[in-house]
Amino acid sequence: MAVAPEYDVLIVGAGPAGAACALALAGSGLRVGLLDKARFPRDKVCGDAIPGPTLKALARLRPAYAAELRQLTEPHRTDVRRSRLVSPGGRELSVEWQAPAFNSPRLHFDEVLLTLVRRHTATEILEDSPVKTVAATAAGVTATLAGGRELTAHLVIGCDGANSVVGRCLLPRPLDRARHCAAVRAYYRGVTDAPATTSDFLFLRRHRAGYCWVFPVGNGSYNVGFGMLSEDIAREKIDLKQVLAELLATHPALAPRFREAQQLGPVQGFGLPLGGSGRPLAGLRALLCGDAAALIDPLQGHGIDKAVISGILAAEHARRCCETQNFSRASLQQYEQAVQQRLGRDLRRRYRLMRLLARAPGLVEAAFRLGQWPWLRRWLIRAVG
Repeated sequence: MAVAPEYDVLIVGAGPAGAACALALAGSGLRVGLLDKARFPRDKVCGDAIPGPTLKALARLRPAYAAELRQLTEPHRTDVRRSRLVSPGGRELSVEWQAPAFNSPRLHFDEVLLTLVRRHTATEILEDSPVKTVAATAAGVTATLAGGRELTAHLVIGCDGANSVVGRCLLPRPLDRARHCAAVRAYYRGVTDAPATTSDFLFLRRHRAGYCWVFPVGNGSYNVGFGMLSEDIAREKIDLKQVLAELLATHPALAPRFREAQQLGPVQGFGLPLGGSGRPLAGLRALLCGDAAALIDPLQGHGIDKAVISGILAAEHARRCCETQNFSRASLQQYEQAVQQRLGRDLRRRYRLMRLLARAPGLVEAAFRLGQWPWLRRWLIRAVG
């Protein structure tokens, strides 16, 4: 007689997608395992922007989650009320935001989400558990850890980031540099003309499919970075760290503000698989969420809200599959259809818009000019999200 799997659902990756998935499975009665290669708190190289839809998704799941999240992140966040945008020609545009959003270092934000999982679910959390391989058959899934331990489950959900082991083993896909960005970031203190409630975006004349950012993250610190399309990086042989250093030293909107700034740590890089690529999200006994599912916003470069939303959707479909004991490809592909309906269409539209703006820089300057008129600015905000 076949031995029953150790878990009903095994979630690989305990970042925002994995934590949201575990929270959404609370009270399901399923045996849920959540594992991560690191021990929390751990840093995650990112822009640290937490978009408003993140809180909305958690509040819809359970209002107490969003309230508790805000309470626990209080010492390590700054609420963002305004975005200040600078065009390649130096024209400035300010946008006031009504929906609540904040910036918080992932070192703290991800730990808070995992704290909610610990408090509100029966999930078994396994830290310091890097996955080496994942294998699936019609009977179940086996994840082999670095130390040789094997974990078995009915279903695996890959929430393990842009370099997902689950995706690489069960849903392999070659890198498409036209739908991938790379970025670098570092933390700074002592930045001037940088209100604690304002996130800055600077668009550049030379590097059009990308931008530089200055995001306050609380306690007088700023997440500062630069990213652009990987296709352009490879073609132009760009050194992102060098470009960021040059921008902070010479850009007229940045150099005066960073003259006395102190860098708090090394410049670090990360990859951003852009949404709208049509990447398969469901395979044999497997689902992908968040960055592993290539759900990064092509225009703004953030993905935490998409990670949380996809994690919740994956949990809903995992419940259904476990209840019906139907783990067929057709059943799992209903998750992929739900993600495409909820997120995919908008991400595809935003990717096309990003490519259009990169090819036609005059449109960017025209948009900034039009944005000086309040009613046109509202229309532009709706267009770019």
